[in-house]
Amino acid sequence: MAVIEKFLGQRVNIPDDRRYAVKQGVWAKLEDNAIVCGLSEPALVLSAGIKGVDWLVADGVAIQAGDSVIFAITGKISYLDAPVSGSISFNGRVKENPFLIGRDPYGQGWLFKIEPESETDAAMGNLADAGGYLKVLRGSEGLKNPEGIKGGVSGMCKAVYSGIGEQKI
Repeated sequence: MAVIEKFLGQRVNIPDDRRYAVKQGVWAKLEDNAIVCGLSEPALVLSAGIKGVDWLVADGVAIQAGDSVIFAITGKISYLDAPVSGSISFNGRVKENPFLIGRDPYGQGWLFKIEPESETDAAMGNLADAGGYLKVLRGSEGLKNPEGIKGGVSGMCKAVYSGIGEQKI
C-alpha cells in the first residue's frame, strides 16, 4: 500500500490491490466476478468529502465505460463516471449515510459494482495501478500543498486569501 503522509494536510492511503481511474480518483477492485468501485482517499480529500449521492441510472441497467452514474455533492457538484462497461448495482447504504464513504472508502463506503460485459482483466486494462495513480497525484493540489494551507498554492488563491486577511470587517 502506498501512503502519502501529507496530502493537503492529511495522511492518505492508496491500496495496491486495485486499479484507478485517475481523472476522478475512482478505484476499482475485482471481487467475485464483479468490479467494485469507490472513491479513493486522495479524491475525497481533494473534493472536501462527500455530503450526499444520488444514482443517475437504475440498478441493473447496462452502462458503458465513461457513462455518468452518480451525482455527488461535495464542496461542489460532481458527476462520477463508470470506469468499465457492464450491468451496475449501487451500495444503498452510502445513499442513506454518505459519511460511510469518507469513514471507510475502501470498504463499506464503496459506491457501485459492475458485472462486466467482457473478460474482467480486459475490462480493467485501461485503469492505472497504484503507482500510476501516485504519479498523477504528484502534480495535484494535494501534494503541491502538503500542509493543507488555506488558499492553496495558486497565485489567485493566495491573492484572495491575503486580501481577505487585510480587510477590516
